[in-house]
Amino acid sequence: MRRIILAAMIAATAVTVVVAIAANDDSPPARSAGSAHQLPTSSSSTSSTPTTTTTLPIPDSDAPLSLIRTVTGDISPKSVVASGRGQVFAQNMMYRHSVTVYDSVGDLVKTIPDSVDLTAFGIPDHPGEVRGAPVEVAFTPDGTKAYVSNYSMYGAGFGPEGSDSCVPSDGYDDSYVYRIDVATLSIDAVIKVGAVPKYVAVTPDARYAVVSNWCTFDASIIDIATNTEVRRVPLGRYPRGIVISPDSQTAYVAVMGTHNIARINLTSFAVSWMYEIGAGPRHLVLSPDGATLYATLNGEGRVAKINPATGVVEAKIATGQAPRSMAISTDGKHLYVVNYESGTMSKVDATTMAKVQDLQTGYHPIGITYDRTTGAVWVANYTGSIMIFGPG
Repeated sequence: MRRIILAAMIAATAVTVVVAIAANDDSPPARSAGSAHQLPTSSSSTSSTPTTTTTLPIPDSDAPLSLIRTVTGDISPKSVVASGRGQVFAQNMMYRHSVTVYDSVGDLVKTIPDSVDLTAFGIPDHPGEVRGAPVEVAFTPDGTKAYVSNYSMYGAGFGPEGSDSCVPSDGYDDSYVYRIDVATLSIDAVIKVGAVPKYVAVTPDARYAVVSNWCTFDASIIDIATNTEVRRVPLGRYPRGIVISPDSQTAYVAVMGTHNIARINLTSFAVSWMYEIGAGPRHLVLSPDGATLYATLNGEGRVAKINPATGVVEAKIATGQAPRSMAISTDGKHLYVVNYESGTMSKVDATTMAKVQDLQTGYHPIGITYDRTTGAVWVANYTGSIMIFGPG
């Protein structure tokens, strides 16, 4: 019955395709310029502009949410992200070493192991099979590629596992971002970045992928056309969440070990700052028009509404203990926030910043995504489940 309800919800919104304060951000609930590395048999680059034209849905987000389905299995999801085209990726970090891919009703499509042979990508220093630890994923605008950050690498030539309590002088190994081909659901490129990469975001013009490197206190700028890191931008203690302006000119980065949010100019790579936003900014989203920025403040249990041009905090709301990840509806009306220590998900009016709904989740909810193909909200519980909340 639950599957039927969710399938009906998908059909109702279907469209036609035309062509912390921060030392424990990834703790388990219980316990410079790089080079292109791609499989020679795969396409060598992603076009800088989308190659297909797609009409995407904008569902109305006003209806209250209720639990539709709980997905379990061999998972320990750190994050969950909808492609907007009928697939949802869950990143299972070092505890399961996989990315699990689901369809819009929550059925498992494929489990992608994070194991690769780096020599096949032209990287000779780490012979044999190595493993990653998937943290976050971002899709290219045309939905054909997905970039996955790996917290740490495991195998020949790699040092100790990364840590959430670190400084650049600790000397943790640089890690890699994987590129997954969405059609084949296989890893087809790897790109070296900084130590303990966390969040990844792709610019709307498909020019860059921006990656926050937790332990090297900087951001990697990846040229998508060549899959090379073209710049490292220093940011300070524990950079985490990233969101890109609709015009692709600015990357906003939450620097979780501070009270501040950075603005990176993606033409000059100069950095300006929004200071004293709140304690432990972790996750960022923008309104669809780019005029309003929202930040979860993990250190004070609130969500901030910010004018990104001036850096002025216009409002804050307490959602629960340790708000972590956040999503925004496609129509821009609502925010969805997971509260890690409260075991809840809050739906918030994005204009008034009033709480609309609180829903119980599993233990330690940490990832969340809004699926624009159905209007459903997916919540990743670090302890081993994904909950799908649907409207109506």
